[in-house]
Parts: sequence; structure tokens; C-alpha cells
Amino acid sequence: MKISRRTWMTGILSAGALPLNDAFAVPEPYDRSGSSLRVGLAAYSFRRHFEFMKGAPNKSLAEGVEPIDMVSFIEWCASQGVAGAELTSYFFPPDVEPSYLAECRRVGHVNGVDISGTAVGNNFSYPRSAPERAEQMEYVKRWIDHSMVMGAPHIRIFAGKHPKGVSGEEAEANAIDALSEAAEYAAEKGVMLGIENHDSIATAARLLRIVKAVDSPWVGVNLDSGNFIADDVYAEMAASAPYAINVQLKTEIKVGDKKEPVDMERVIKILKDSGYAGYAVLEYEEDKDPFEHIPPILEQLQNLCQ
Repeated sequence: MKISRRTWMTGILSAGALPLNDAFAVPEPYDRSGSSLRVGLAAYSFRRHFEFMKGAPNKSLAEGVEPIDMVSFIEWCASQGVAGAELTSYFFPPDVEPSYLAECRRVGHVNGVDISGTAVGNNFSYPRSAPERAEQMEYVKRWIDHSMVMGAPHIRIFAGKHPKGVSGEEAEANAIDALSEAAEYAAEKGVMLGIENHDSIATAARLLRIVKAVDSPWVGVNLDSGNFIADDVYAEMAASAPYAINVQLKTEIKVGDKKEPVDMERVIKILKDSGYAGYAVLEYEEDKDPFEHIPPILEQLQNLCQ
């Protein structure tokens, strides 16, 4: 069922999810025809099993463990009945060739697995005059190009941590400026950018303020269920979901200085009630064998997302 902005806002306001002034200080939610959820899996879930990590040999690779590459990760997703694979940029070979990106696309297609997106670890909090700003922009644009080759419609991006001597307000303005530039390039390539609630962006209000300021149909929210910091993180998810273009699901949420198991059924209901349509991507971060512990979580998600 299609949900209007007024109906959705009335619901979250009555639940105490957002103050009135914040609720109407954000752009319109995506106009969707109905909720449709598909289960995806992030390559980050296997971060200790890839050969490479951010352009170098993976120091977290356990001794004696046979490393995997992105093609074998896609094939494993297919073996688990996963609809989409999120190919985290960190684990590609250094100076990855277009032929390898194309092979990822081919293997995904013949195995019935969408390349649902990728993810970069950028920092857009530097001022325009800083050399790091140009480096970060080149990095993001390079992965926009890579995403286009792979047929990936979405990239998870960060605002980043505040550089030394840069205030929170200045960092936010810098992030808006850089994201606006990146959005223009992404629009030309047909790739959407989802800014994640990460680092200093731990609330829905700040997350949506940035999205509004960028004001691009190619920029939305990458909702990470494990990164909100608030008295009620489920309310933060509910406030952000109408603007989400990708969702990453963790098995734990932050409550104060501690973590507790997530209520996955409640999270999926929030997504459905918001009208979210797209991938619910499991990003497994626990220190357990992912090959053993991920399959039952995927089964749970597949049942919930039906």
C-alpha cells in the first residue's frame, strides 16, 4: 500500500520519533508504489577472509585460511539463495582492472545474484581547499565509475570523521559541499549515493539535514541499523526509513555504551511500514565464523521479508 508523507509523518510524530520542526525540515520521502524487500549480503561480513584490505594484503586474514575473492563471494551468495551481493570496495585487488569488475557482473548475472551496490570508506569532512578533499573526491568518483561497470546502482558513502581543527558545523558544511559535487557526477553515471549514519552522524535529524541540503534525487540515506546512538534507536530508524535507498542490517544495536541483540522482526516491520523498497543487506560484524553463523540469519531475513 502506498503511504503518503502526511500519513507517515503523523505516525512517527505520535510515536515521538522526531520533534515537529525536524520532521518537516527534511525533503519529501521517496514516492514509492509499495514495499518490496529483498535480502542481500555485504562482503564486509567476510572481512577476515579476503586476500586484500584497502589496497594491501589483509592483515586480518587468519593463518592457514584459504582467502576468498569477490567472485567466490558472489558464488557463495548464490549458494545461499541471496538475491543481492554488496561488494565492499575494501576487498578488491589494488588497482582493480575493468575486466575483473566485468567478471563480477557476469558471475552475478549467470548465478541470479544482483550486484546490489558497493561501499567506500571516504571522508568528505575536509574543506574544499584541503588536498585531502581532492583525493577523496577522486576516490569516490573512481568507484562511481567502477559501479557503473558492475551494474551496481548504489554506493554507500560517509561524511567522515572531523579533521583536526575543523568544527562539527564546518565538517557538516564540507560534507554537504563534497556530496553535492559527487552527486552531479553520480547522476551522469546512473549511480545513487547513500550517506550512512556513521561517525558523527548518529541521529536521524543530522542525517536527514545533510540529505536535504544536498537536494539531489541521486542522494538518499544508507540506513545502518547498528550505528544510531539514541535513547530509542528504533525511532531513529523509523524516521530515516522513508528516505532510505539502501539498508544495512546488523545483528546488534547500540544502547548507551553497550550493545544488545537487535529485534530483527521489529526492524523489518519498520521498513515495510515506511514503504521502503529495495535491499535489506546483512552486514555481519560479530567475531564468529561467518560461513557457519550467517546462513541461519539469512533464512530468518528471507522469511521476514516475504
